[in-house]
Amino acid sequence: LGLLYQEYRDKSTRQEIETRRLQDSQTEPEESSPSEETPSEAEPTSTTENKAPPQISLLRNSNSRFNLWQDLPEIRSSGVLSILQPDEIKLQEAMFELVTSEASYYKSLNLLVSHFMENERLKKILHQSEAHILFSNVLDVMAVSERFLLDLEQRVEENIVISDVCDIVYQHTVNHFSVYITYVSNQTYQERAYKQLLQDKPAFREVISQLELDPKCKGLSFSSFLILPFQRITRLKLLVQNILKKVEEKSDRENTALDAHKELETVVKACNEGVRKMSRTEQMISIQKKLEFKIKSVPIISHSRWLLKQGELQQMNGPKTSRTLRTKKLFREIYLFLFNDLLVICRQIPGDKYQVFDSAPRGLLRVEELEDQGQSLANVFILRLLENADDREASYMLKASSQSEMKRWMISLAPNRRTKFVSFTSRLVDCPQIQCVHPYVAQQPDELSLELADVLNILDKTDDGWIFGERLHDQERGWFPSSMGEEILNPKIRAQNLKECFRVHKSDDSQRRKLGSRNRQ
Repeated sequence: LGLLYQEYRDKSTRQEIETRRLQDSQTEPEESSPSEETPSEAEPTSTTENKAPPQISLLRNSNSRFNLWQDLPEIRSSGVLSILQPDEIKLQEAMFELVTSEASYYKSLNLLVSHFMENERLKKILHQSEAHILFSNVLDVMAVSERFLLDLEQRVEENIVISDVCDIVYQHTVNHFSVYITYVSNQTYQERAYKQLLQDKPAFREVISQLELDPKCKGLSFSSFLILPFQRITRLKLLVQNILKKVEEKSDRENTALDAHKELETVVKACNEGVRKMSRTEQMISIQKKLEFKIKSVPIISHSRWLLKQGELQQMNGPKTSRTLRTKKLFREIYLFLFNDLLVICRQIPGDKYQVFDSAPRGLLRVEELEDQGQSLANVFILRLLENADDREASYMLKASSQSEMKRWMISLAPNRRTKFVSFTSRLVDCPQIQCVHPYVAQQPDELSLELADVLNILDKTDDGWIFGERLHDQERGWFPSSMGEEILNPKIRAQNLKECFRVHKSDDSQRRKLGSRNRQ
């Protein structure tokens, strides 16, 4: 708990990665071998590290270190470790980690407020409106974290064996965690304001640099403190998932964990939507200004529309037989804007404008990959519009710059097309998997940002180093460089990951079945 949350989170996820590496290296894992994903269990029970004697009062004790529940003096002296089953000890560790990580998070939030937000020099430099955009409702977030931590602490102090924490998570998520949606939805404005202040106000830049150098910050940047609430609400959902994987099936604790997880998922989705909404609206307005319609105009801006992918492709001129004429230019440039419900096909014209010459609803698109027919037709695919702007069928032979770009376009244009590997949602016993060992920030709309220790099913891969994956904990899909992860080779570990994922999302499955039944009726 002497760690700031950024340090705690990094240490936690690194341990998670090492645990999976160890498990994956065991070709024949013993039945007693742990399958847990939590960092707290990545450390052996009999550790040789010198640990400062912790107190269970986490909020007040800021000097204790990153500890396991079973390392607490109260636990060791009680003899309870010899009575509890190994699975219950794992569950205790998972619940204890949720509590200790909240204490570390609260400590970092407190530093953001006391060291940065309340700094007198910074207050004089920032206009009130600038400070509001930069720090948003962080005081509300910190107050919610303190109240949450106090309730968690009280539960830990009731009994040395923790009865449950997910009931507390549920209550606080339902009643108080809406403050996270407000904070995270401001993220686009926050990032923009921070960059503008660094650029326009040398005094601001100087004060921030000096504050970052303070030993209290442990070399961490100001921006790493600003992003804490979004990281925490996402991580909290994963910690509840980890508890859910360890509670007894069909028990009260499982039901409570499922309820808490469902509510957290709702908050996380609302946070994501809040961030996307503003950037999407601005992006759609910008695109609308660039388009000139050669055909009947299509209104681009809509609250339910967003950009999935854009970019240049080469369109083949004339019939296929023209490819034998080496002197003729076979392809000409076209530019595609693909939205979640619409495809717009353009040619770029002077003045950073695009002339639209065809369009089609996304649901009426089909793609077909051409077999290798020589270098001139490498990375070529057929795009069919079942009903285009002229209410007729149209086909385009398109060439991409690389294999990965071709596959990315094909999957974006026709998302229901079968990929090389099948998603876990098909209930396959096995599927290639990868765990993230380097964080990745998406650069394009069809890419997926990755956090350390994320586990994903591999749905497709290319020869030039890209993977199309589906993250197990939230089923989000997207492309990312293969260098960001390590493939999980042990089939037993892959099966365990899938089993745990099915269990976490079984309430979602039952809800979908109910909805499907109602629709059929």
